[in-house]
Amino acid sequence: MSLRLISWNLAGMRAAIRKGLWDFVKKDNADIYCFQEVKALPEQVPLLEVPGTYHRFWNPATRAGYSGVATFTKLEPKSVIVGNRDNDWDDEGRVIITKFDEFTLLNVYFPNGKRDLGRLDFKMEFYDYFLKYINELRSRGEKVIFCGDVNTAHTEIDLARPKENVKVSGFLPIERAWMDKLTQQGWIDSYRHLHRDKVEYSWWSQRSGARQRNVGWRIDYFFVDQTLAGNIKKAFILGDVHGSDHCPVGLEIDL
Repeated sequence: MSLRLISWNLAGMRAAIRKGLWDFVKKDNADIYCFQEVKALPEQVPLLEVPGTYHRFWNPATRAGYSGVATFTKLEPKSVIVGNRDNDWDDEGRVIITKFDEFTLLNVYFPNGKRDLGRLDFKMEFYDYFLKYINELRSRGEKVIFCGDVNTAHTEIDLARPKENVKVSGFLPIERAWMDKLTQQGWIDSYRHLHRDKVEYSWWSQRSGARQRNVGWRIDYFFVDQTLAGNIKKAFILGDVHGSDHCPVGLEIDL
């Protein structure tokens, strides 16, 4: 079975819909969409125009207009875990886990450490708990894929101005060290696996025309367990797709 998966931080689903989200979905026609930062309850989102037949799962934040993730999938999962009800590590609408016969998919909106570093401790605690969790899934024999806005650029090639950002959350040594640990423990960055030296970004500041000048960061990822590395067909960034300060990233994989 060959699947196309898309992950996209929408910076507000209602705003993204006004900017053509459903037109993109209709044209792209992926098997699964993982949306982050939807900033809405399901009943607040106009869904009548959603093209195709998708099973829709939501984990909205309890705080209005904040965070939240949603997974739309043509394949019906055998089970769904919504983070803030089934785990003690997600009360901000950050995780949806969909389990299929062939694989387990985690759609995740990782915390931002903030410019004043006021949320850095929370971010690192979330990182550590998450890594422990996916390692446990793998130890039980599950084939794991996770995607989303990780909120950290891993290496210097992953952002336009690394030297200027070494003290900024998103490129701090402690955050990058966690990314190192992630890869050392057998989790494969699908994009970098296929494109070792390619420079593309998935997020741009809304200040100073950063996107027009392509002064960006690659902080949105698809990671797979190392046992699935040989199954990756394509890993890509759709930088020409607008509608958010992020763009969609994708994975095509045989399972």
